Amino acid sequence: MKPRLFWSLLLGALIVLGVPLTILFLRTHEKVSQTVVLPPQGEASFNPLYVLGQALRADGLQVQTRQQLRLRDMALAPGDTLVLLQDTRDLAPHTAQALLDWVEQGGHLLLRTPPPATARRKDTTSTTQGPLLDRIGVDSLFHDSRCQRFHVADDPDHVEFCKGRRFSLGFRAAATAERRWGNDGDLVFARLRHGQGRIDVLADMEFMRGTGAGTNTERRVLNAGERLRDGLHDLSHRDLTRYLLAPNYGRGTVWLVYGKRPPTLFARIVLQGWPVWLPLLLAILGWLWARSQRLGSAQPSPVVARRSLLEHVRASGELLLRFGQGPHLYRAVQALFLHRLRLRAPVAAALDGSARDHAIAELLRWPVTRVASAMTVPAANDSSALRERIRLLLQMRSLL
Repeated sequence: MKPRLFWSLLLGALIVLGVPLTILFLRTHEKVSQTVVLPPQGEASFNPLYVLGQALRADGLQVQTRQQLRLRDMALAPGDTLVLLQDTRDLAPHTAQALLDWVEQGGHLLLRTPPPATARRKDTTSTTQGPLLDRIGVDSLFHDSRCQRFHVADDPDHVEFCKGRRFSLGFRAAATAERRWGNDGDLVFARLRHGQGRIDVLADMEFMRGTGAGTNTERRVLNAGERLRDGLHDLSHRDLTRYLLAPNYGRGTVWLVYGKRPPTLFARIVLQGWPVWLPLLLAILGWLWARSQRLGSAQPSPVVARRSLLEHVRASGELLLRFGQGPHLYRAVQALFLHRLRLRAPVAAALDGSARDHAIAELLRWPVTRVASAMTVPAANDSSALRERIRLLLQMRSLL
């Protein structure tokens, strides 16, 4: 078949089959758009106030983020705002007093009560809630956590402060309160005057936290009409946050202290770097298995000798004597003597019979009868004659 004809037939087959398949695909499939919310990455994965900081920066404010409250590293000025998400029970008494002195000069402090999961029981003293709340005059030790209704136009069932511990104000704090929110003696928010500044006490700050910050956030697919209700994605949370930041909004720097340590390098390697270290670990284990010594062997171990060579020779001689094979032992010793004789006296070794006996007697200066007796094979049943003649042969061999 010619190449031009082949390519023509192939193109025609593609057109005949491709057009119906394309029409069928377009009629049986529909294009659908989905929005996938990925888990937070980088600082947003461990800083719950990251979204708030970005929103304030986008609004033209100066924002500083800190992991822990360290006043020596923070240049707090009158007119600044400090959002303290860190547990206030961790603060030292002198740090609490320094914060109050800064608020008295015109600062704005936002803090929360201790979380319910770590709150102390009723039998504890008032100092267990921290020196800062004690000096402000706030008591949260004997209060539980309940949701507070928050009237929103498009959401009549909206509630807030569900994860926080309510509080009450002492006589001195109640006298300086500008705003209160909650039931009588059971509040979720209070704004207190302190000198030229303000202190906002909240039951919790979950509405300020970014979506998924500090939790194991999974991917979510947003369907039509679904709304995100976490953190600052909710419009009511934005309004509430803006209201709380109102006293010094736009005047100074906003300091955000989230009070949580970022993940360590080891944790990042283990949790995020497993696509790299897991194959390497398997490769190393396989290499170690290939290079390791096997248990057992394909060939049987050699038999270890249980006796010495002398014991084997002695046992063989005793076996020959037991079965009347003494002449074989004699001939073996005689062969050793004749081998030495051929090396030392080849002429005498070439002789035979009595002539050889005379030659050996002259060489050793022995009597001929003694040499002839030693060269005669003993009887099979005469063990004494066998021993004597073997002794004579060995003596003659040593004299050569």
